[in-house]
Amino acid sequence: MTILAGFQQRRINTGYLDLNVAIGGAGPPLLLIHGYPQTHAMWHKVAPRLAATFTVVAPDLRGYGDSAKPPGGPDHAGYSKRAMAADMVALMATLGFTRFAVAGHDRGARVTHRLCLDHPERVSRAAVLDIAPTYTMFTTADREFGAAYYHWFFLSQPFDLPERLIGADPAYYLRKKLAQWGRDESAFTPEALAEYIRCFSNPETIHATCEDYRAAATIDLVHDEADLGRRINCPLLVLWGGKGFIGKKYDVLGVWRERAEDVRGWALPCGHFLPEEAPDATCTALREHLL
Repeated sequence: MTILAGFQQRRINTGYLDLNVAIGGAGPPLLLIHGYPQTHAMWHKVAPRLAATFTVVAPDLRGYGDSAKPPGGPDHAGYSKRAMAADMVALMATLGFTRFAVAGHDRGARVTHRLCLDHPERVSRAAVLDIAPTYTMFTTADREFGAAYYHWFFLSQPFDLPERLIGADPAYYLRKKLAQWGRDESAFTPEALAEYIRCFSNPETIHATCEDYRAAATIDLVHDEADLGRRINCPLLVLWGGKGFIGKKYDVLGVWRERAEDVRGWALPCGHFLPEEAPDATCTALREHLL
């Protein structure tokens, strides 16, 4: 069962791995991609409302939730954003959608960025929630960044240091991260929190999500550097939490205008978890931009 009201949960084979997916609504296709350390359940306050306008597809990324957890490989390419973006294209094609809108939050927004670069013919419109580009963040990292985003460096440490430390009490770790990055702990409903903890308590999930961050610190940067100068050519909406780190640290619209042709966006009155902390404003913005 998915906690997305009115949605059907399916397990879909893309040709090379199985993805857990919630699907609902009718209309033009909209792909919603979650972030760390969550699952597709993070969209539960906005997806049912968007389903009045769109056919909404909300998967668990590879390594997350109830989706397959393939090996990362010696270079962590199994969890590169390129591999994850290819998963999304294959998933949507399997469902009969060769062109679609996409919105991603956190890690899902990084997959969205790569999806727009690698598969521009597939994406009609896109939205990224509460991120600056990965390459920008790593290459301008300073003390302030390290203090706020220490987990980027912790999770990318070699196996099995972060796995053992998180695995000692995964529910504690997950709750601490949600509280640290968000600004309203009451925004996480008991049903959603229970789902996050259930999935994140799986040692395979802990390992796979560390591989995601290892890829970000290695092969993703190789891909990003090779694509410097390439720009997203579809309309891009950029939203961020006005009470969070991203808007304080970066000229968010400025850095995205270096990487996309058509950018608009603004801050919402919340922390990192826009779809849960500010669902009304998030839903309105996504509906108006992505249709």
